[in-house]
Amino acid sequence: MRDTNPPITTALPPTLVWLFATAAGLSVANVYYAQPLLATLAHEFGMTEAASGMVITATQIGCALALLLLVPLGDMLNRRRLTLFQLGMLALALAALAGARSTSALLAGMLLVGLLGTAMTQGLIAYAASAAASHERGRVVGMAQGGVVIGLLLARTLSGVVADVADWRAVYIVSASIAGALLLLLWRMLPPPALPQKKLAYGALLLSMLAMLKHNKVLRVRGMLALLMFAVFNIFWSALVLPLTAQGYTHTAIGAFGLVGVIGALGAARAGAMADQGRAQWTTGAALLLLLAAWMPLGFAGTALWPLIVGIIALDLAGQAIHVTNQSLIFKDDSDAHSRLVACYMLFYAVGSGLGAIAATSVYALAGWHGVCALGAAVSLLALLFWRLTLPAEKAER
Repeated sequence: MRDTNPPITTALPPTLVWLFATAAGLSVANVYYAQPLLATLAHEFGMTEAASGMVITATQIGCALALLLLVPLGDMLNRRRLTLFQLGMLALALAALAGARSTSALLAGMLLVGLLGTAMTQGLIAYAASAAASHERGRVVGMAQGGVVIGLLLARTLSGVVADVADWRAVYIVSASIAGALLLLLWRMLPPPALPQKKLAYGALLLSMLAMLKHNKVLRVRGMLALLMFAVFNIFWSALVLPLTAQGYTHTAIGAFGLVGVIGALGAARAGAMADQGRAQWTTGAALLLLLAAWMPLGFAGTALWPLIVGIIALDLAGQAIHVTNQSLIFKDDSDAHSRLVACYMLFYAVGSGLGAIAATSVYALAGWHGVCALGAAVSLLALLFWRLTLPAEKAER
């Protein structure tokens, strides 16, 4: 469905690009604050260690519901009003979560935070794509995605620091205050959204996503690449804690390895800019080769530190380059379907992440860390072969 609004030709001001990136990073951080707090939450609410996983499960259910039910609303409603309303509701949900006194209230709060935090994050990426001119869309999406990566990486560190200084409730009080301040900033600075070409009923809006998956070959190809790439990511990150714990690393030290991934976020905007210049396929091929090569130094995780750091940097640079290039291509055309496109695309991500995490722990139990590395390399190779085999069809589609 094409947009009847005049094509945008003026570049977004740098302040707006940074605003989208910052707001997306602060929004996604809410989804990950709970991870370092699980032991504390289990103790306070009388849950076993196994049962404490329900906290993360509730958050992830909220994320999935947001992709299916809320993110597509950006193509139906005024994006500016929708964004401000969702952010206001997120601030209220965070404040309610900080005051939770029962397990049911805690889980309900986590579900709402996952729901609204994900809706805000992916909605802002679609908003940025629709507000950007076609010649800069890849760079703008890359900047927004870089903000997301930094937000989710720093969330765990910030959560741990605030909880150590005060308690876990302070984490969500601080986050609610940040959301309130961000609401005021976005109210003053968000650009007016383009009007949808055609008003759709909510049911028709959701059904149209199936039509997109059926008819949009680029979306299917790039979605499958995302599924494989995020499976690779979760194969690594889900299993890494096991060999490092065996070597005596603390949870804080293990979490610090994630901060190395900020380097990958810094390269995300560059990948988007290269897509704007018509080099999306070159970037994809190079990134997939790097994704495969990263598993060689990662294989030394059990014996040496520096190869592990090199491998993490390579893995994250490759993953972010693929992710941003994927989004640049599916958002390439001026369209009033950006919200539905990002929702469809991120559903592939959710499936890949879940499959990777399950496979990683199973393979580690059978074959140890080297088995995990072999699995990661195999899936990386599969992604490379899939890209090469679908390259002619994707070029024809463009």
